[in-house]
Amino acid sequence: MNYKYELSNKFQNFKEVLIKIEDLFSSSTESIHKARNELRVANVLREKVVIKAFKVPHFINQFAYSFLREGKARKSYNNAIKLEALDVNTPTPIGFIEYYRTGLLKESYFLARYEPYNFTIREVFHHKVDDVDNILKLFAQFTFSIHQKGVWHVDYSLGNILITKVNGSYKFSLVDINRMQFKKISPEEGLRNFNKFWAKDQNDLITIAKEYARLSNYNEQEAINILVNEAKVLEAKVNLKRKLKGS
Repeated sequence: MNYKYELSNKFQNFKEVLIKIEDLFSSSTESIHKARNELRVANVLREKVVIKAFKVPHFINQFAYSFLREGKARKSYNNAIKLEALDVNTPTPIGFIEYYRTGLLKESYFLARYEPYNFTIREVFHHKVDDVDNILKLFAQFTFSIHQKGVWHVDYSLGNILITKVNGSYKFSLVDINRMQFKKISPEEGLRNFNKFWAKDQNDLITIAKEYARLSNYNEQEAINILVNEAKVLEAKVNLKRKLKGS
């Protein structure tokens, strides 16, 4: 089996770790997320790290990721490097490795430093933490700031924003970053980046919309309409999926 890899300049001592990442992943018993892809935590070389193992793509994507476009592990690493350069918080990237058989991409892994956090934005929307209004305003400010830097997170959703309490305020950090775009973002488009947020309390969306509108000099009522309407569309999609699964 052949492989391709890249390491951050700050972690050149991780070469052997990365090349043998399959063994490290298999030996780790701490899984923190398991769905289509899986994340496991391990301690190695005095660092606590997160290993993201990507599911082997189907044949067409094996070909595409081998010859036409970047694979998900590579994209995660490259996007993390770009975010660091733009001073946007994300777990520190260490490297990625891709394994090939018969010239086609099979297994791939992204390795990053583990970033401790207190909760995700999901807990805020579900009102499981205190200081909800303040956090939502700060979240709108964070979102506006990354949009100003041209960062468009395609999977901008409840589980992909980590929040850490820091000196009486809150730090936001992006994860699941293999699908990102770097481009100019208008206020209207930026508001539509909240299209994966479905709040139980509509006032939460209104708080975000007002703050984003204030920062971008966008019409407040139009901003509210966009977030509320996007949430309704999302709710309808979710309910339809549930109904189809139940049938």
